[in-house]
Amino acid sequence: MGNLLSSLSKTIHASAILAILIFIGFFFQNGGFDFDRIFWSWVARFIHVVVGIMWIGLLWYFNFVQIPNMAKIPDEQKPAIGKVIAPAALFYFRWAAAVTILSGLILAGLNGYLHDAMTLSIGSGVPKHTAIGIGMWLGVIMAFNVWFVIWPNQKRALGMVECDPELKAKSAKTAMLFSRTNTLLSLPMLLSMVAAQNLY
Repeated sequence: MGNLLSSLSKTIHASAILAILIFIGFFFQNGGFDFDRIFWSWVARFIHVVVGIMWIGLLWYFNFVQIPNMAKIPDEQKPAIGKVIAPAALFYFRWAAAVTILSGLILAGLNGYLHDAMTLSIGSGVPKHTAIGIGMWLGVIMAFNVWFVIWPNQKRALGMVECDPELKAKSAKTAMLFSRTNTLLSLPMLLSMVAAQNLY
């Protein structure tokens, strides 16, 4: 067991195999599933939830752990964060954001509410679609911030892109403020998503 858990790759593969075995159990317990729109909607939702957890988990890691504690780290140790930890976290952070949005749009399309949700159900007046639409728009804004504000500024702040010290400091502050903006939007976004699934 120690050999399995000492490797992230082996752990993830084992987790996927365990999930597949549980799915096969559900499949036979139910007498099978039709591979129809409902099934593919479930697949899209599963992917959406998994990558959404990674995205928001990393957002909260940056805001609850890394940013508040950077001032406590001795200067000689900071390069380990800036050159190793942060770039790796930002890779998963930005791609999880992209896949969360893509899988959410696919899910909404499969379930037939994409247009109505994106227009906040103005005209048709379906409260569930208004709620999910608010969550979707907040998610889109947050993903835009990740890709077009936070990531370009973090590249300068971390020295991945050469720039003068003044721009580097300004970029670090901009990245932090937009990361905080996304943290501010995260609870309303999650509330809207969960409300759409459970209150209507």
